[in-house]
Amino acid sequence: MLSLISAMAAPETAGSAGSTGSMMTTFVTFGLIIVIFYFLIIRPQKKRDKETKEMLSSIKKGDKVVSIGGIHGTVLAVKETTVVVKVDDNTRMEFSRNAISSIVNRKGDGATSSSKKKNKKEEQVTAPEKSVETPVEEVPAEAEAEKKDK
Repeated sequence: MLSLISAMAAPETAGSAGSTGSMMTTFVTFGLIIVIFYFLIIRPQKKRDKETKEMLSSIKKGDKVVSIGGIHGTVLAVKETTVVVKVDDNTRMEFSRNAISSIVNRKGDGATSSSKKKNKKEEQVTAPEKSVETPVEEVPAEAEAEKKDK
């Protein structure tokens, strides 16, 4: 009877050791998935949020902006939570700061910093273009006179 009990106990210890190894690989797999999600999704999103927050806090009078709805205009006034944008000669709209998608041109600057980076890359990649003059066809005076007569 004692040997039967000890024989039954032995397989249980061997089975529990196998399940512990299986649990470890499961935890390692989930850990790797979490690390991958962090580097591919969470970290880039935090970086974009930080850049957007900096852009919204740096809006000033005279900046040309685009709203999230696609409306282009020039900033006339910056308030605590809103921005007044001049869209047309007599049209002024007040937007929430969060409704500003991007700053197109800064007052006094040629372009935003991201546009400057793109321009530098384009200058490095493309070769300087040579200006080619296309010949202009000369129209005889007689042909012009005929057109006027008609």
